[in-house]
Amino acid sequence: MPCITYLLYGPSKDRNYVGQSEDPLLRLTQDHNGGRNKSTKSGVPSEHRWVKWFDTRAKAMDTERIIKARKSRRFIEQLISAG
Repeated sequence: MPCITYLLYGPSKDRNYVGQSEDPLLRLTQDHNGGRNKSTKSGVPSEHRWVKWFDTRAKAMDTERIIKARKSRRFIEQLISAG
């Protein structure tokens, strides 16, 4: 099943969040902006800044791990500007 890796930005906290989902719009509205996700509820509203689709959830999770392992705002900004 197709899955995405995404970057959210919460302007009120000036923070990025990396995640993956099969239904990114539902995840954004119910979990992130709906207050269900502890990591993002203090930075509501969040908005998608970057998304990349993958054929499998495993590939999306691998990309999520790579981005999180870098822990670099500069790397995240490069992903966003590259599209």
